[in-house]
Formats: sequence, C-alpha cells, structure tokens
Amino acid sequence: MNRYLLKGLGFTIAGIACLYYGLQIMGPENNWYKVLLSVGVILFGFGFITLVYRMFRKIDRDTIMENRKSDQKEK
Repeated sequence: MNRYLLKGLGFTIAGIACLYYGLQIMGPENNWYKVLLSVGVILFGFGFITLVYRMFRKIDRDTIMENRKSDQKEK
C-alpha cells in the first residue's frame, strides 16, 4: 500500500468517525456537534480526494509503463 492510499483511508475513516460522533451528540444543550460535523466533512472530503488522486496516479503509471514496453519492442 502506498502513502496516498493510507492517507486517503485514514482521513476518510477519521471523517466518518467525526460525523458519526457529531450526529450522536447532537442536541440543544451541546454545541460541539457543529465543530465535529464541520471537521468530519473536511476530513472526509480530503480523504476522498486523496483516494481519487491515488487512482489517477496508478492509471498514469500503468500508461507510462505500457508506453515504455511498446517503445522497447519497436527498437
């Protein structure tokens, strides 16, 4: 597993945990849920973007490797 996959999964799971806990403590006397929900959305978004970035890097790397193989066969 590369670093982008680990970071993406970590931030996504942390975001989901913050969102879940924020929804659990939601109530009229407790205003910490607003902060937790905001942090959860930001963490989840960053994790999701990191996972998508990892996917694009993998596709790009596979394409580069394929092009190198085809260039070697032509020579």
